[in-house]
Amino acid sequence: MRTPAIVVNFKAYPEAMGPKALAVAKIAAEIANRTGASIVVAPAATDVARIAHEVRIPVFAQHVDAVEAGARTGWLPPEAALEAGAAGTLLNHSERKIPMKNLQAIIPRCEALGLEVVGCADDLAEAESIARLGPEYVAIEPPELIGGDVSVTRAKPEVVSGAVARIRKVNPRVEVLCGAGVRTAKDVARAIELGTVGVLLASGVVKAKDPKKALADLARGLR
Repeated sequence: MRTPAIVVNFKAYPEAMGPKALAVAKIAAEIANRTGASIVVAPAATDVARIAHEVRIPVFAQHVDAVEAGARTGWLPPEAALEAGAAGTLLNHSERKIPMKNLQAIIPRCEALGLEVVGCADDLAEAESIARLGPEYVAIEPPELIGGDVSVTRAKPEVVSGAVARIRKVNPRVEVLCGAGVRTAKDVARAIELGTVGVLLASGVVKAKDPKKALADLARGLR
């Protein structure tokens, strides 16, 4: 993905499933095309293929499993995400934690397939550990602020700047995103001032009364 960027995680919100997911993705694509902002969407696995084939912005999976393609009923190997049209994947979100050994196994496989990885971290120690594995991005998201009304950039700016400093020291090739409570252009702009290359958010767009207005405002923070 091109940075600075806004990554919108659809989670499993009913406001972003099936036809509604496509509608939100089309809003994101429209705003990206109109403003030049880099916007990435991460819909549920069931919607990745349809959305990836109907919009011209990057589509990420929300998760892939550290398993080989084959007799794996109910699992999602990275090859399946790639075939569906995904350009990357989130890993280790606070709502879908996976063991570090699985991250060690899956990140190189995603790299070999050309899938970009956003490794999510709850705190600075986890962010540093994930950065050592070499994903393209690490997103720092204090779980207690996720879905709230106060952005991590205001509530805990030292966590964001600290993650940037520690990750650059461990692996300067890894870029940093931040999330949790991000809702406004000011939140996005502040995230970039703190050294990140963008934000990862969900409810601030997906559950907004007017997702188009919310995302357009967020995009202004990238300028």
